Amino acid sequence: MKHAARKTTRTGRHFRVADVLVPSPRGSHAAHAVRGARAMRADGSEQTLGLDPALAAKLEEVAPLTRRAIRESARAARRKSRFMASGSMVALAGAAAAALSLSNMNATTSLASSETGITTVQTTKSATGSSVSRSQERTSLGSSASDSTTSSGNWSLGASNSELDVAQMSQTTVSNPAVAVLYEADKSILPSGFDPNHDSGDSGNQYSFSQCTWWAYVRRHQLGLPAGSHLGDGAQWAASAKKLGYWVDSTPRHVGDVIVFQRGQFGSSAVYGHVAIVEQINADGSIVTSECGASLNGKTVSRTFSADQASQLQFIHY
Repeated sequence: MKHAARKTTRTGRHFRVADVLVPSPRGSHAAHAVRGARAMRADGSEQTLGLDPALAAKLEEVAPLTRRAIRESARAARRKSRFMASGSMVALAGAAAAALSLSNMNATTSLASSETGITTVQTTKSATGSSVSRSQERTSLGSSASDSTTSSGNWSLGASNSELDVAQMSQTTVSNPAVAVLYEADKSILPSGFDPNHDSGDSGNQYSFSQCTWWAYVRRHQLGLPAGSHLGDGAQWAASAKKLGYWVDSTPRHVGDVIVFQRGQFGSSAVYGHVAIVEQINADGSIVTSECGASLNGKTVSRTFSADQASQLQFIHY
């Protein structure tokens, strides 16, 4: 009758390294064989024959021989690896954040320094090797004339700035280019409150062909100047233009000014009056005109009026 093989049972006991390294007489690593190879030390503890005691203890410490011990050792190693990796990531993130913060601070400091002209004092080390604060290192502005910045000084215009025409800095925007030229030339003598962009009353030539009013409208537009379309008979133009905002007085100022003759004045119609255009202003104050009339069939004529005669007429400017 054969005996059934004994089942091997697992226990929580750890095999000692010496149990494995010391062979039994039968060529196995049975525990009783190992125990037979042990001797007693003087202090009563066991020692493994054939091995240095320190080496045997070290091997038993670092090389667990049970499967459970091996698995637990592997788990511990993995946990340690994950912990070290997590710590490294946190350290890297902290270093990146610190670098970014320092970069932003330096950029802000540089911008502020460039705008104000103040040199930023950097943190330095003292003779003992320890860091000092910015406030300790900074030198008072008034402490040294050679290496400090003072706020004293005079502000003044340079030579080129002193020749600047301040009047040019406040030019009024004039919508009509031809009017703009005349407006700038007469700035010092313009009537108070004059608006160069006043309503011109211009909606096209509404005057009968070859009339004096027709020619005045045509000639003004040839010169780039506005003219009202419903200013009435020649004698009415000065009053009508003034209501729209034109500058009206008794002085000829520019080529293109409208000359207004009252009824019967200097040979004008006793019923309608007359208008003409200034074509030339002479040095003696006399003026040369261009005019038209119903009997001329669109042709123009020219007359010259002395300075005294011109002062008796009215002139529409711009």
